[in-house]
Amino acid sequence: MRRTFQFDQNTPPLCRLGLATRGNTHLSPADVRYAVERGVNYLNWCGRPDGLSSAVAGMGAEREELVLAWQLKSRTASGAERELDDALRELNTDYIDVVTFYYVESEGEWCDIASDGGAYEAMARAREQGKVRFLGLTSHQRNMAARIAVGDLRAPEQVESRPLDMLMLRYNAAHRGAEEDVFPLTDPRSIPVVVYTCLRWGALMKPTPDDPPNFIPPPAREWYRFALAHSSVAIAIAAPNDRAELEHDFSLLDDWRAPAPEENEMLMAHGDRVYQHAGRFP
Repeated sequence: MRRTFQFDQNTPPLCRLGLATRGNTHLSPADVRYAVERGVNYLNWCGRPDGLSSAVAGMGAEREELVLAWQLKSRTASGAERELDDALRELNTDYIDVVTFYYVESEGEWCDIASDGGAYEAMARAREQGKVRFLGLTSHQRNMAARIAVGDLRAPEQVESRPLDMLMLRYNAAHRGAEEDVFPLTDPRSIPVVVYTCLRWGALMKPTPDDPPNFIPPPAREWYRFALAHSSVAIAIAAPNDRAELEHDFSLLDDWRAPAPEENEMLMAHGDRVYQHAGRFP
């Protein structure tokens, strides 16, 4: 199982287990610095002032060793420009490495973003100015997102044949659809896929009515291990609620290996049970 990933020659090698905040987590700046000291250098910021943004704002030259991702909510060029300026001020940085258009869930939304006067126009300009390095998209619509990334689904005013540098999608043991409708498209074109919701909102760590006798669901660390074992996953991001969860999640760094075959079968089997009982996502 690969330990690092690199976007390009101008970005540092990245620990494939990244750290994210969601806006309702309670990580302090000290917690974020602890993760960085452990070797975590892909940070995904939710956009609200929090411990992660405060930690990054105080890093100084150390910021250069990180890749910072951020979720852009605006759909218009003017709104995106204002939102980017606010983010740069909050983070006390001159640039953001990865900007993803946040939760694009329909082709119509993408057309709005990529049309004349849309947010894509502003972020492409920011990329030319050095304020942004890579552009991506966050979505639950896997196949649509992959088609956008490879240029098969283009908005009328879009000129780039490959408009996106990366994707951020859901992938876990209960939701493995990306193996069929994303990775076969992104792998041949070397489009990185960053995955989230590796715990399926905690459901993978809970029992189901169909569990075998005496079955104890594995802890969070093992579900991140499962996601990272897939060669098509560039980075899996953890979003711990507090220091205890953070320390548990990143204990994986001390036991960096893929699941053994029998472990993998067990993880997938429990993922299938969770898919049946914990509510449906496509």
